[in-house]
Amino acid sequence: QVQLVESGGGLVQAGGSLRLSCATSGRTVSTYTMGWFRQAPGKEREFVASIMRDSSRTTYGDSVKGRFTISRDNAQNTVYLQMHSLRPEDTAVYYCAATAEWGVRVGVDGYDYWGQGILVTVSS
Repeated sequence: QVQLVESGGGLVQAGGSLRLSCATSGRTVSTYTMGWFRQAPGKEREFVASIMRDSSRTTYGDSVKGRFTISRDNAQNTVYLQMHSLRPEDTAVYYCAATAEWGVRVGVDGYDYWGQGILVTVSS
């Protein structure tokens, strides 16, 4: 099993940037495909980004393409989500997720492990 803890959230003005981190413990992160999701109040959990074990492939949700970048440092057992050009509609609780399945995953059901989530608020 793997445990996931997100950090780096907070309040930022529209147009600003934030970097989220997901620290993992338990099994080494290099054995997992990792993903980021978000959930705004009253909405379903939404796919943000996914990265394969060896960083060979990344996938993004349409609403964040060109603004967000997912990366990972397997030596540090950490996954990152760099967010630029933030918009008020990016306001949500952001979740880190992991799956032992090979290949990127875009659905909530594709992940087995979840962090507790961290709030990102973008003010207009």
